[in-house]
Amino acid sequence: MCGILGINFTPESNFSEALKLLQNRGPDNISTKQIGYNYFGHTRLSIIDLDSEANQPMCFDDLLIVFNGEIYNYKELTQDESLVCKTTSDTEVIVRLYQKYDTEFLKLLNGAFSFCIYDKSKNRYFCARDRYGKKPFYYYSSNGRFIFSSTIKPIIQLLGFTPKLNKIALSQYLQYFTPLTPNTFYDGILKLPKASYCVFENEKLRIKKYYRLKTYKRIYEEKIALDMCEKDLIKSVELRMNSDVEIGSLLSGGIDSSLVSTMYANLSGKKIKTFSVGYEGYEKYCELPYAKKIAIDIGSEHYEIRFKKQDFIDNLDEVLDAIEEPHGDHAANPLLHLMKTIKSVGIKTVFSGEGSDELFLGYNNYQKFYDYYEFKKTLSNEQKKFLKLNLGTASSNTKEIEYLQRIFNDDNLYNSFGEIFTKLQKAKLFKKIPLFDEPVEKSDRIDWMSSIDMDIWLGESLLSKVDKICGANGVETRNPFLDFNLVDTVFSIESKLKLGNTNKYLLKKIASKYIPQEIINRRKKGFNSPYNEWLMEEFGDDLLIEILKANQSHNLFNELYIKELFLYAKENKLKQHTYALWLFSAWYNKTYASTIARSDTQIQQ
Repeated sequence: MCGILGINFTPESNFSEALKLLQNRGPDNISTKQIGYNYFGHTRLSIIDLDSEANQPMCFDDLLIVFNGEIYNYKELTQDESLVCKTTSDTEVIVRLYQKYDTEFLKLLNGAFSFCIYDKSKNRYFCARDRYGKKPFYYYSSNGRFIFSSTIKPIIQLLGFTPKLNKIALSQYLQYFTPLTPNTFYDGILKLPKASYCVFENEKLRIKKYYRLKTYKRIYEEKIALDMCEKDLIKSVELRMNSDVEIGSLLSGGIDSSLVSTMYANLSGKKIKTFSVGYEGYEKYCELPYAKKIAIDIGSEHYEIRFKKQDFIDNLDEVLDAIEEPHGDHAANPLLHLMKTIKSVGIKTVFSGEGSDELFLGYNNYQKFYDYYEFKKTLSNEQKKFLKLNLGTASSNTKEIEYLQRIFNDDNLYNSFGEIFTKLQKAKLFKKIPLFDEPVEKSDRIDWMSSIDMDIWLGESLLSKVDKICGANGVETRNPFLDFNLVDTVFSIESKLKLGNTNKYLLKKIASKYIPQEIINRRKKGFNSPYNEWLMEEFGDDLLIEILKANQSHNLFNELYIKELFLYAKENKLKQHTYALWLFSAWYNKTYASTIARSDTQIQQ
């Protein structure tokens, strides 16, 4: 976890001051380098090669690099005798690969990364991001000016003004928890797509994708599928154990984190540190007893963090500051609290289980929607017309009704696990909906649900939340389920074999070798919390007042529907909708405070 920043012009504001906004991501070293009118900065979290010679910006010949992340297979890559490295850092390996292959080396990298190589001889910026979007890369490119950063705030400071609100980003956020690439909430500040690189040269920017998810089927036997997945996962954990500092492990008590923690403990042969969070007074959300059982089984040094209502309230401003722009996942708050403890213990990097649910079909929604798809196949055109006639005016507050409406309208049935506002609900909310192109469903519905969640729910929502919250505390996560070899293997398995007769069918069989059946067979909870109960107890109607205050300024929403949703939230129903609206409104009121008394002059037309 590091911070990178670069700019190709002399800024009016101080570059070093902008770089300090990234210091939480990399508290171990902060450095800048100027080449002509080009400025580069790096804040370092030292994990591999702790020597100061591995500090960045790192320069070799006519090349400069600033790099955020880890290349897990860098030792394998250095076995190529033509790659002569002066340091033992994974950063230099990237530069040497660029010298040998120019821009065509990214497929060789196995890791979580975003970086920029500045080629002085060509006055070229070559920037790239990892396959699944584990590391962020924001940029601004306009009128020959180019700025890139690990976070948004330094870009705004270097621009010298706050860009207008991007209404398309707002529409995407209310549907998917977060804006979709390339959008951010700030007009003109964009995200480089995952699995892509960009080249800024001759005042022009071009973007190219270097990796696409493979869904070609080649594994049809369960035993082969299990053997290959287990071997890939073990190798993935082994690769991610490569570190010059101690690695901890997040342990929720679910299958994913329990399996990774157990494999890590077994492979390391030492007493590892594990971390769990639970909620006082809300046992239905709490998984601490399950996590403790695994911790005892593997003999870890276990830390239980008990999260209280006051912690949640005290963290709100800090969470909003860390995520920079609205992000609808309420789990950001307890995650922040967990990261504070991990940092206080002296741990810089932890194993985490992201990616398992999307790969191995862990969400209950998968089976439900698969049944919807099967039901759709049985309907004649006449039956679809009957559904349309009888459901066309049904309440949009019931998602199941909308799913049936999608069937007779031939719309996408499944739009990702993290769907807050459906299209019909957005039609009631917005006075005029900001439209954007939706992904097109694949014919293999199981692959579609899994891949769209890899792309949107995981790639856009979960990983960005984890990066920003962990980055705010100088902690990095490592995700063994997101090794591209394992991902490619899983997507090559025949789809119905993956679905099986239970969620995580294949992973549960693998896990049975490592963890107790009590953990494997228990009902999935997810990383949930009593956020709505706490917000209502603390703020009550002030939540609605905050939303209406913002709406008076931007005038995008229908006030009656806002009030209707708030009444549902007070009954602990449709609570995510009000939370998303309140979070956006709190951010909007803070970000555009000087315009609250005026109309929507700060809103993108």
